[in-house]
Amino acid sequence: MKMILLRKFRVLILMVFLIACSMHIMIDLLPKLERRGSSGCSCSHTPSEEPQSWGKQGWPNKHTLRILQDFSNEPNSNISSHSLEKVPVTGDKTEGFRRLEHYAQHGDKKRFIPDAATKNLPGRGSRLSALYEHPLYKRTLPPLTDEDTLFNVNTDIRFDPKAAEDQEWHGETNVDEFSPTGELTADSYPNWLRFHIGINRYELYSRHNPVIDALLKDLVSQRITSVAMKSGGTQLKLIMTFQNYGQALFKPMKQTRDQETPPDFFYFSDFERHNAEIAAFHLDRILDFHRVPPVAGRLVNMTKEIRDVTRDKKLWRTFFISPANNVCFYGECSYYCSTEHALCGKPDQIEGSLAAFLPDLALAKRKTWRNPWRRSYHKRKKAEWEVDPDYCEEVKQTPPYDSGTRLLDIMDMTIFDFLMGNMDRHHYETFEKFGNETFIIHLDNGRGFGKHSHDEVSILVPLSQCCRVRKSTHLRLQLLAKEEFLLSSLMAESLVKDHLSPILIQPHLDAMDRRLRQVLHVLADCIEKEGYSNVVEDDLQGDKGTDHTHTGPRRR
Repeated sequence: MKMILLRKFRVLILMVFLIACSMHIMIDLLPKLERRGSSGCSCSHTPSEEPQSWGKQGWPNKHTLRILQDFSNEPNSNISSHSLEKVPVTGDKTEGFRRLEHYAQHGDKKRFIPDAATKNLPGRGSRLSALYEHPLYKRTLPPLTDEDTLFNVNTDIRFDPKAAEDQEWHGETNVDEFSPTGELTADSYPNWLRFHIGINRYELYSRHNPVIDALLKDLVSQRITSVAMKSGGTQLKLIMTFQNYGQALFKPMKQTRDQETPPDFFYFSDFERHNAEIAAFHLDRILDFHRVPPVAGRLVNMTKEIRDVTRDKKLWRTFFISPANNVCFYGECSYYCSTEHALCGKPDQIEGSLAAFLPDLALAKRKTWRNPWRRSYHKRKKAEWEVDPDYCEEVKQTPPYDSGTRLLDIMDMTIFDFLMGNMDRHHYETFEKFGNETFIIHLDNGRGFGKHSHDEVSILVPLSQCCRVRKSTHLRLQLLAKEEFLLSSLMAESLVKDHLSPILIQPHLDAMDRRLRQVLHVLADCIEKEGYSNVVEDDLQGDKGTDHTHTGPRRR
């Protein structure tokens, strides 16, 4: 009798186990079957319907997120962005190039807000157009060799999307739509790839490159197909992948335009502002640096363009409906990622900046450098440069600042940061291929434009200590201080083109004019103290004002 009961018990246990396994398999397959059955539906949900729809939707299948590009490889930093995942760098770059071959050209052209800015676009008589016609803005680069370009592209090579191993990327596009032959020529590359191909030793993009404006439109109009949180950093940032396989870093809106950084906030705990990223890109172009990757503002539907397309379970779980019936989420990060600091839409629309990614690290390695004038990032301690007035003399004897143009690049970056009020410049990056003879990439500008009522003069310490500047930079600053080329007016005219215009309120624009005068005052003091030729490095000699030789800074 006992043996019979024992056998029945074992059979019962086995049946329960089989039923549990069957249910587990069905739960895994159900979302996939639902998506196949409703692939043609793009139904939207009102906030009040969200709790029910989330329960029915199920969790998307796991997959490995493909990284086409990377934004930063900065090590040992708890402030700025890190890579979503580390890309193994090997001698064989086949996989990296294969990633570049998989893309589509036809994105969703829907605009999320009316393009009201088009009513106020500047005409031919605008200040911005006149500025770019000035001789200082018409300098040409020397002929570029293979060593001066980031990628050496053979225009005879055609990419064949059919060569892809991962066929799931072709579910929404027809390969034959790329060109009549089904092959891809260099001219048919998506704008993000053409932007990458145009990077050279001297700048991220050329002054009148039409690809940049086209890329800015793509950042606003391309359909978002995947979203994931970016690992590292103190605040929430999202990696968004588009239908054409380009990627961008999304920084959501955390402050309104008229809010200033609270006076009791330390610089390392300040908010990262989406409008600061947008304004920094436009300021960089007006200064003729071309060292900030293209950035555009976009109004994003948090339900359809983030929650419904993310494969990041940690991000998905943080979505909720607020008491005001708005869609909110907070993600995971070091600062401001909690229910109390949630990002909420109206009801599910949220502003944000989208910064185009730089090339994948597997294809174009970047080197991270510690800024010599890095702040202490401590509540009480001060950095060495804050207590040693002769600190620059030590820097000028240290590679790579003892030769080449790196010290002058630091001065450009110092002026750029002071005009924005950005105190958070602890590291910077360069492309490894070009060695030390190249420009500094100006990444992570979200902590700029925090206080229009305060000018942080400590940002200018590198300039006042070293008393060095390029002649081209000095002349452009003088030009932008003139009434006919007033920096604030140029910025206002440039920013009105962005879809989230207005980007900056007038007090921030006025603050830039005020800070520009302070920069010129510091340089005037340096020239009076040390002489013009010892302060201003002439980079305008030869070739109509272009001298790209890498001469060492003069020692004094």
